[in-house]
Amino acid sequence: MSIVRHFPILVVVVPLAGAAFTPLLALWRKKACMLFATAVILLTTVISGFLMVRVLIDGPVSYHLGGWPPPWGIEIFLDQLSAGAFVIASLSLLIIIFSKRYVEKALEENKIPVYYTLVVLNVAGMIGFVVTGDMFNLFVFMEILSLSAYALVAIGGEKIAEMASFKYLLMGAISSLCILLSIALLYSVLGTLNMRDMAVRLQELSSLTVPGVALALFMVSFFVKAAVFPLHVWLPDAHAIAPSPISAILSGLVVKTGIVGILRVLSIYRIYGGLFDLASLNFILSWVGAISIIIGAFFAFFQNDIKMMLAYSTISNIGYIILGIGLASTNGLIGSIVHVFNHALIKVTLFLCAGAIIHKTGHRNLSELRGIGRRMPLTMAAMSIGILSIVGIPPTNGFVCKWYIVLGAIQARKFFFAATLLIGALLILGYYAKIINIAYFREPEEEVTYDEAPFSMLIPIGILAASCLLLGIFAFYPLKFIRPFAEELLRPWGP
Repeated sequence: MSIVRHFPILVVVVPLAGAAFTPLLALWRKKACMLFATAVILLTTVISGFLMVRVLIDGPVSYHLGGWPPPWGIEIFLDQLSAGAFVIASLSLLIIIFSKRYVEKALEENKIPVYYTLVVLNVAGMIGFVVTGDMFNLFVFMEILSLSAYALVAIGGEKIAEMASFKYLLMGAISSLCILLSIALLYSVLGTLNMRDMAVRLQELSSLTVPGVALALFMVSFFVKAAVFPLHVWLPDAHAIAPSPISAILSGLVVKTGIVGILRVLSIYRIYGGLFDLASLNFILSWVGAISIIIGAFFAFFQNDIKMMLAYSTISNIGYIILGIGLASTNGLIGSIVHVFNHALIKVTLFLCAGAIIHKTGHRNLSELRGIGRRMPLTMAAMSIGILSIVGIPPTNGFVCKWYIVLGAIQARKFFFAATLLIGALLILGYYAKIINIAYFREPEEEVTYDEAPFSMLIPIGILAASCLLLGIFAFYPLKFIRPFAEELLRPWGP
């Protein structure tokens, strides 16, 4: 029996096993934990890359655990959205490589094995979340990624980090309770936990009350996870206080699981035909997304702390994704889903660049980073590419997805939201221009002694920045890959 057949489950089992063995390895040799974690995530990247190619060639793939077919057995279901597993693994690999020098300086020696254990466990939770076809396992993997994320925020040990982690935990607990209650409600009327089977059985119900309440609770839960306004209050402190590699994971990857959750729920409810009208939900999503764009950009504009600025920027860009989903048009949905992946890449780039700057200078306030573009030219060049990408300047990858969301607003004949998207882009340009101005056009107020970031940090930063350009120039490929999922999501029930 070929091991390739079991890649759909191995993509989850490998990082889970890696997280279990990392603490045991630390008992023998602590310094080997980084290499082991790198090897585990590298293997996970290879497996997930193979699965992404398989989905591209053969379409969605279903894997049945224990030989029990769904809906009775547990299913791993791989579709275009599950390609997020490759994005999660590959970006996490670069983050781990970047982390070596950073955590040696930022963390106590005895916490370094814990750090790598939690990162690998977090990756396992995120990948499991995006590939599972079973609603209860969706909850289980959400708890795995959430609990590891809480610990990663607090790992620095400072009191302010512990408080930020506690706030994150409280909001996460509300999210967990909502999704667990949602699953229980749907199971009570449908008698199944398999997502595709749920989608079929929903159309047979005569009463819409229970599914409607479950849908509302699902949205609240995933709004918290995705830091959608007004449930975003945990994000700025948690993402800004955490070590920079963790900020990259949280802002680039963890919050996207909330978006994946929303899309999975919509894939269940959208085939409910005329019995369940989602127009009201789309209206709410559109307005919430538009407000998030403006609110996030407004607060980011007044930040002096570079990591706090990046954190608020995440809220704004999540607004773009939510607005695109709410438009319920093909172009808008394609743009939103592509932006889930592109924003992950861009935000990891920006947070790692910020981490390299903090690592070398010890400063995180813009007013203390005057002229840094001349002292750290490679790091700032990569950050500049990330800034152009997040603003949406062609030919970067950020332009492609935002352009499609604007086209989606025009396609849906919602011109006000198209204008909001453009205004949001101008606001984003305004606050990121502050970084460019400080780095290249201001002289330092005192003599500086720092130089370029270490080579082990520059390699992942360079790869990320180059990817931002390549995925903009060759945007046709991710757009073509995502289109079948978007069209299927919008297709009404029936022959």
